[in-house]
Amino acid sequence: MLPKAFDPSAIESRLYAEAEAAGVFGADPARDRPPFTVVIPPPNVTGSLHIGHALNNTLQDVLVRFRRMQGSDALWMPGTDHAGIATQMVVERLLAQTQQPGRREMGREKFLERVWQWKAESGGTITRQLRRLGASLDWPRERFTMDEGLSRAVLEVFVRLHEEGLIYRDTRLVNWDPVFQTAISDLEVESREVKGTLWTLRYPVEGGGHIEVATTRPETMLADTAVAVHPEDERFAALVGRHVILPLVGRRISIVADAYSDPEKGTGAVKITPAHDFNDYEVGRRHELAMPSVLDESARITLAEIEDPSPFLRTLEGMDRFEARKLIIAELEAQGLLVQAEPHAHQVPHGDRSGVPIEPRLTLQWYCDAATLAKPAIEAVETGRTRFVPRQYENLFFAWMRDIQPWCISRQLWWGHRIPAWYGPDGTVFVKRSEAEALEAAQAHYGEPVELRRDEDVLDTWFSSALWPFSTLGWPEDTAELRKHYPTDVLVTGFDIIFFWVARMMMMGLHFMKEVPFRDVVIHGLVRDAKGQKMSKSKGNVMDPLDLIDQHGADAVRFTLCALASPGRDIKLDPQRLEGYRAFATKLWNAARFLEMNGVQPDPAFNPATVQTPLARWLLGKSSAAIAAATESLDRFRFDDYAAALYGFTWNSYCDWFIEFAKPVLNGPDGPEKDEVRGAAQHVLGVILRLLHPVMPFVTAELWEQLGYGKAVSLTTADWPRAVLTDAEGEGIDLAIAAIGAIRSARAALNVPAGATLALRVSGPMSAAQNLAAFTPQIMRLARVEAPQFVADAAEGAGPGASAAAGDLSLFLPLTGVVDLAAERSRLGRDRTKAEGERDKLAKKLGNPGFRAKAEESVVAETEERLAEAEAELLRLDAALSRIAS
Repeated sequence: MLPKAFDPSAIESRLYAEAEAAGVFGADPARDRPPFTVVIPPPNVTGSLHIGHALNNTLQDVLVRFRRMQGSDALWMPGTDHAGIATQMVVERLLAQTQQPGRREMGREKFLERVWQWKAESGGTITRQLRRLGASLDWPRERFTMDEGLSRAVLEVFVRLHEEGLIYRDTRLVNWDPVFQTAISDLEVESREVKGTLWTLRYPVEGGGHIEVATTRPETMLADTAVAVHPEDERFAALVGRHVILPLVGRRISIVADAYSDPEKGTGAVKITPAHDFNDYEVGRRHELAMPSVLDESARITLAEIEDPSPFLRTLEGMDRFEARKLIIAELEAQGLLVQAEPHAHQVPHGDRSGVPIEPRLTLQWYCDAATLAKPAIEAVETGRTRFVPRQYENLFFAWMRDIQPWCISRQLWWGHRIPAWYGPDGTVFVKRSEAEALEAAQAHYGEPVELRRDEDVLDTWFSSALWPFSTLGWPEDTAELRKHYPTDVLVTGFDIIFFWVARMMMMGLHFMKEVPFRDVVIHGLVRDAKGQKMSKSKGNVMDPLDLIDQHGADAVRFTLCALASPGRDIKLDPQRLEGYRAFATKLWNAARFLEMNGVQPDPAFNPATVQTPLARWLLGKSSAAIAAATESLDRFRFDDYAAALYGFTWNSYCDWFIEFAKPVLNGPDGPEKDEVRGAAQHVLGVILRLLHPVMPFVTAELWEQLGYGKAVSLTTADWPRAVLTDAEGEGIDLAIAAIGAIRSARAALNVPAGATLALRVSGPMSAAQNLAAFTPQIMRLARVEAPQFVADAAEGAGPGASAAAGDLSLFLPLTGVVDLAAERSRLGRDRTKAEGERDKLAKKLGNPGFRAKAEESVVAETEERLAEAEAELLRLDAALSRIAS
C-alpha cells in the first residue's frame, strides 16, 4: 500500500543511487541501437549548482530520458572544466586564508600540486549536486578538461593548427586583469556603471593656440600619440596635419582626421592612446601611430617608453594608476591646462573575478586565425547542417562570426594547458608535441644542441572546451564511441555563450572532424525572479536550486523549469509555480493511491484495442492524444508545450474527470464495465508514469515500483508509450464535462452558496441531449444540481437565473430565492468599472514612449503583465454579467 503522503526527501537519493548502480544511464557503442548524444556544457570545477545550471541540465535530461525510452543508445557525456583563472583564484585565496606561502613563493610545480590536491578534495561539488537534480548522466565516462586524454587532444590541436599557420604570435591589444596579471576574454569582463569625472584638458598647438580634449582617464595621456578630429568637422579643418605638444610629456604628436571622433560628443576632439584603448588602437593602426605603453602588468605607471621624463614624471614611476591620476590632474591644473571637471557616470569594464577595472594592454600573445576557421562554420549554419532553435539566434551567430577577430588564446596563468612552445637562445620558436621533439628540432636548426626555455603561458579555457564534443569521445584516437556518437545530436545552452563556446566548437569540430559537432543548438533564456528582474546577490533575489529541491522536491523544481521554458524567452520563476507543481506531484500520488485502494493494479493481459465501455474508451482516446502531443513537443524542443500537455491531461482528464466519473463504476457491482474501467485506469496510469518520467523521474519511478509495474530502475529504459485508441468516441463525456464546468463557473461568478442544489434546465439538439442524459448521475453529483429537465427553451418561463452553454446545448439555472441577482449585477458592474479604470491607466502608461525609454525592462514587463491581467479580468466580468438572465 502506498504511503498516505508523498515525501520527495524520502525517495530521491535512494532511487538515484539505485539507478546509477544499475547502470541504466550508460551508453554502449556495441549496442545495436541508434545513437542519441548530448554533451554537457562542462561546469567549472570550482562551481556549485545555480538556477541556470538547474534549467540547462533539466532540459538536457528531459531530452536524454525521452530518447532513451524511445530506444536510442543515449549518451549524455558528463564532465567539468578546469576553469583556469577561476580555479587559480580559489586556490590562491585558500592559501592566503590559511596563511600558507603564496603562488610565487611556492613556485609553479608546488603550486600546481596544490591545485590538483584541491581539485581532488573539493572539485566534485557540482557533480554531486547534479545527481540531486536527477540528471541521468553516464557517470563512468566523466571527463575533465585537464585529464590525460583531453590534454593530449589539446596538444594535438595546437601543434596541427600551428603547422597550418592558423596559430601564431602577435602584438595586439587585449583585456588585461591587473590583479591576476593576465589577458582575459570578453566573457570574463563585465561592464559596471561608475560615477566618475570627465576632465576637459587644453593641449597646446604647435605654433600657437590650443585644442581641447575630454577624457575620463587622464593617466593614459602620457601615452598619447595623436589627437583626432572628424574629417568633416569644419572647426578643426585648419588644424589637421599640424601638431600639438603633449602636456607633461613634451612629446610632439599629430592632429589626424578620423571618423572615430564624434563632432557631437564632448569637444569634438579626442586624445588617441593606441596602447590603452581598443578604439584608439584601431585609429593608431589606420594612421600608423606609435604605440607606447605607460602602465605595467599591475596597472602601475612605467616610464620605460618615455624619452627623458621630467622630474614630475619621475615621481609617478611605479605609482598605482588611480593615485597617479590625482597627481596628474593637480599638475595640469597648476599649469593652467585643466579647463573643467564635471561629474560623469559611465560604463567601465571590470574583471568579473578580480572586481577591478581591466586595462586594454598591448602585449605579445598567441592567436588563432578565427576568421579562417569561421568560414566553414558559417556555411554549416547557412545550409542547415546545424540549426538554431529558435532560428532567430542564427542571426546573432552570423553577426559575430562574419566580423570575427583573431582569438587571443594565451593566458598568463599557471593553471591550465601549458602552451607547447620552446624558445631558443635567439628567440626562435619551436612548437612541438614534447620537449624532446623541440630539442631535436632546435639541434637541426642551430647545428648543435642548445638549451630551450618553455613558454610560461597556458591556453585560454575556451580552447580546450572548444574540443569537447570530440575530445570527450576519445579523439585523437579512433574509438568506437567517436565513430558512433560524433556528431552529437543536440546542444542545450544559453545565448550568452553562442560566440564564446558554440561558435568555437563549430570551428574546431568542422576543422578536425570534417563534420558539425551537433545537429541542433537549443537556446534557452535566463532564469529571472517573479518580477522579471535578473537574479543577483545584491538584490537578494537569488534562488538556490538546492534549497528549492529541499522545499519542494527535485520533480517539482524540474517540472517548473520545464513548464516555463518557452523558446528563447527568459523565465520568471515565481515560488507559487513551484508550490503548484509540488501539488501536481501530490495530486498524481493521491490519484494512484485512490485507484490502488479500489483494486486497480497492473494487468499485462489488458488489451486496450478491445475496450467497449464509453468511459474507458474516452480515457484511452485522451491518453493517445496526450502521447501524440508530448512526443511532438519534445521532437520540436517545446518543453513548455510538453509540460502543459501532460499537466492538463494528468490533472484534469485523469485525476479529476476520469476518476470522478469512474467512482460510481468502481463502487458498483463487478462486471465487464468495471473490468474495463479498471483496465483502462491501470493502463493509462502506466502511460502517464512513462510520459512524465523524463521531467519527474523520482515520483514516477517510485509509483512504478510501488504499484507493481516493475522495478523503479526499469522505468528509465521502459518503452515510450504509443497511441492505442485514436478513434474513441467521447462526445457524451466531453459534453458532460463542459456542462459541469459551465455550471461551476456560473455558480462561482454569481456567489451561489456552495451547499445549494440548483435546478437545471437544458435545451438543444436531441442527440446532444441524449449524450448528456447518459451522465446524469455524474452531473448531479459534480455540479450540485437536480436531474436535468430537457425543455424546448431552457430560459423560457423559468424566471431570473443564470445562463450557460455546453457545446450545442443551452443551460439555465433558476436562481429565485437562492441569489439576489440585482445585487450581483450591481456588484459585478462596480467590479467592472474598477477593472476598466485599471486597464485604461496601465494602457496609457505603456503608451507613453518616455516610460518605455526610461523604465527598467523588468518594470515594463511587469506593467504589461498587469495590463494583460486587467484585460482578462474584464473578460471574466463581462462573461459573468452575460450569464445573468432576468
